[in-house]
Amino acid sequence: MSQISQLQALDAGTRRREARTVIASSYLGSTIEYYDFLLYATAAAVVFPKVFFTGMDEWVGVVAAYGTFAAGYVARPLGGIIFGHFGDRLGRKNMLIISMLVMGIASTLIGLVPGAAVAGAWGAVMLVFLRVCQGIAVGGEWGGAALMALEHSESGKRGFAASFVNAGAPTGAVLGTLVMGAFAALPNDQFLAWGWRVPFLLSFVLLGVGMFVRLKVTESPIFKAALEQEQAERAKAETAPGTVPGGAPVRREIPLLQVLRRPKTLIFTMLAGAAGFALQVVLATFSVTYAVSKGADRQGVLYAFAAASFVSIAFVIMGGRLSDKLGRRPVMIGGLVLFILYLTPMFQLLSSNNIGLIFVAFAIGLMIHSTLFGPLAAFVSEQFGTTSRYTGASLGYQLATLLGAGFTPGIVAQIFKDSGQNTAAVVWYLAIMSVVSIVFILLTREPKNNDLQTVRS
Repeated sequence: MSQISQLQALDAGTRRREARTVIASSYLGSTIEYYDFLLYATAAAVVFPKVFFTGMDEWVGVVAAYGTFAAGYVARPLGGIIFGHFGDRLGRKNMLIISMLVMGIASTLIGLVPGAAVAGAWGAVMLVFLRVCQGIAVGGEWGGAALMALEHSESGKRGFAASFVNAGAPTGAVLGTLVMGAFAALPNDQFLAWGWRVPFLLSFVLLGVGMFVRLKVTESPIFKAALEQEQAERAKAETAPGTVPGGAPVRREIPLLQVLRRPKTLIFTMLAGAAGFALQVVLATFSVTYAVSKGADRQGVLYAFAAASFVSIAFVIMGGRLSDKLGRRPVMIGGLVLFILYLTPMFQLLSSNNIGLIFVAFAIGLMIHSTLFGPLAAFVSEQFGTTSRYTGASLGYQLATLLGAGFTPGIVAQIFKDSGQNTAAVVWYLAIMSVVSIVFILLTREPKNNDLQTVRS
């Protein structure tokens, strides 16, 4: 049965209910995954330099901690390839369940890693290994969640639907920062000894909730229809006149090779999205460290970031909805231009040692960033064909995170340290990255009206 026939077999109300269920599942699953993944970012900013990299200069320890943070981003493209391959072969749903399981277990185990005082350098080694597991898991999670939302939604609403997946990132950041902030209220020695571990151990509880929800969703109808059509075409080719009876069956092309055969799409989407992740991760890591280093209360800064992240959730969804009206490219470019203009005032606010002004700095920054982040899930996913979309979207998105976010906290911290703690050098670095992304967004085709059943990478 064709995709059109499948959709006609369901009444409009049933389709809408199913789409809402899938979007809610993608949002919740993404929230849980990013709680785990971004909780590490918070810990890397305020805990790990003092627990795993003791005996170093303060900013050297920060750079080292951000190095372990980068390991997760290095692993994300690998997760995109692995989960993308099987997601394009076997379906989106099963890969989402497995990715969540890997993430939940790895995050729980991070809460059990002994510090340098007990395990020496081996504590940092274990931390890196588990961070790599986190990266592989989130590398597979995003593509599946985005595609499930995208492929269940109607044309003209895809940006809105897919934006809920990216809205899971600030929601997870809020949840993780609030939990970590609550334990940061402990006396400093208790917080560094055991308090920071509890938020990671709570990942096991969230894993149970997420698995329950994930098991309830249905497979993508567009993927099922594409798979049936491909099977029918193979069967027809194998029985065509002139075919040798019992000859070798026609094999499906490996999804990764489908994507790499047309590398321009992959490269352009990667560079188009890179700056958005650089700006996001600087807000979550370096900006927190910077504000605390200027004398602001650690717990207050964490709560200010959590409150600003909460405000930004609605703006992520609004950004996705706006892109359904205006197009993905104009909305994303507008967000980058505004952020370039805002970078210098943002650091001035962060250095104020005033929690209210620090909240304003985070809130404006995240709201501007959301106009870029909201359309990004649809922008990347709509560039690829159905039978390679999981692989293509995951790899493009995760390479963008690696390029834009993986090493940015460490690079920015090093630039800041080498410039005599001058934020102007940091502003220039981020502005240049933003201009590069603007150029590649302009070079990439507008995907808003692409037919997901016929688009080719």
